[in-house]
Amino acid sequence: MRMVTGLSVLVLGAGGIGHAVVTNLETGIDRIDPFKDMKNRPRAGNGMNLLLVGTDGRDRITAEEKEKYRLGGAPCHCTDTVMLVHLSADKKRASIVSLPRDSYAEIPEHTDRNTGAQHSAHPVKLNAAYAEGGPSLTVRTVEHMTGIKIDHYLEVDFTSFMKTVDTLGGVKICTTRPMKDSYTGLDLAAGTHELNGGQALQYVRSRHIDAAADLGRMQRQQKFLASLIKQTTSSGVLLNPVKFQDVASTMLSSVRADKGFGTEQMLELGQAMRGFSPASSEFASVPMGNVSYPVNGIGSTVKWDEAKSKKLFRALREDKPLAPARPEQPKAVKVDVAPREVRVQVYNGTARDGLGKTVDDALRATGFDTTRAPLNGEPRGLKHTLITYDPRWDRSAKSLALALPGAELRAVPGQGATLRVTAGADFEKVRQVQAEETNNGEFDTVTGDQVACP
Repeated sequence: MRMVTGLSVLVLGAGGIGHAVVTNLETGIDRIDPFKDMKNRPRAGNGMNLLLVGTDGRDRITAEEKEKYRLGGAPCHCTDTVMLVHLSADKKRASIVSLPRDSYAEIPEHTDRNTGAQHSAHPVKLNAAYAEGGPSLTVRTVEHMTGIKIDHYLEVDFTSFMKTVDTLGGVKICTTRPMKDSYTGLDLAAGTHELNGGQALQYVRSRHIDAAADLGRMQRQQKFLASLIKQTTSSGVLLNPVKFQDVASTMLSSVRADKGFGTEQMLELGQAMRGFSPASSEFASVPMGNVSYPVNGIGSTVKWDEAKSKKLFRALREDKPLAPARPEQPKAVKVDVAPREVRVQVYNGTARDGLGKTVDDALRATGFDTTRAPLNGEPRGLKHTLITYDPRWDRSAKSLALALPGAELRAVPGQGATLRVTAGADFEKVRQVQAEETNNGEFDTVTGDQVACP
């Protein structure tokens, strides 16, 4: 450990961020001891495991912020977000696993932190462990459920979240479809957005955008973290001692962490992140068996898939990557509707022989369901490529248009499910596109470069 720490100091010191800077930052952290008196803990594996908890604490939020970002109401003093973060032993990979807050959990016997009453082991939703027994009971419950020994604990509330994003200058988020949630006030058009702290909080809290509910929210939280890692590692923060101290002190002044998360650990994390890229992080959620598992007195809970979740946590203990190895592929533009779900008939709108077949082949190569029987279109002197579509299939048309930059979109009511592409004289090539929903291996894992903005 002394050798590793010494190396960390040298590496960070070369970039202007040394031991003294980080030591000063440590004094601003609110310390807790979530591991006190814990017994019969899981055996330690390789790498480092950190439990990242987001609470709904809003005591330090201004009245203006509460109104603007819909943060009113009484907090439940429970965990809004629970993530298990594994940093590989070689410091080259971070695996982040989301644990649904409504997960069915059996918490061990404990003393209620609010009433002092003794409780025997009993079933609850995972987020209730914090309300009953705080960080210590949360750690004990997660260790019991996962078999993973937690090395460090980090707790973030609404205030520290917003401050960190604002200090970084905002975070870029890309979405292929509009997102609107009347509960949080989130209202984003399709496209790229620079979110400030309050807007980012709306984005990661929203769960009423579509039928995906909490699952969709966890995916957005993962996408946000990938974008945050990209922003941090590409903006020069880790190489600029002034900016680093500004960002780190802002974040650490409003978080709670275990007593062992000190100078040496921060230096190790800093050293690791300097070599990170978005592809260095991978994101997964616990495999679910029954997403509506009823429990008397508790309501509907999320029951994990026992076999698959055990396999996932074993991979973390053994320090193995969760994402499947992927061959190098051309960078693809993300689209809302998968190309394989879009039926296309190609026409040649020019006098250029073979253009219809060229376009059909190129569209099929990127995944579109073409007829493989291009036809001659009318008129034959078309200057600009034209896409006609039935308005009922407008999302499919937008996905196709992204593959044909510059093409004109024209709605034709009653045309039916097959989209028509009439190639014009301006056609050059088909751009590679890919739906966000892809085959991500056994644990449905995505890497940061797949979900962060290009």
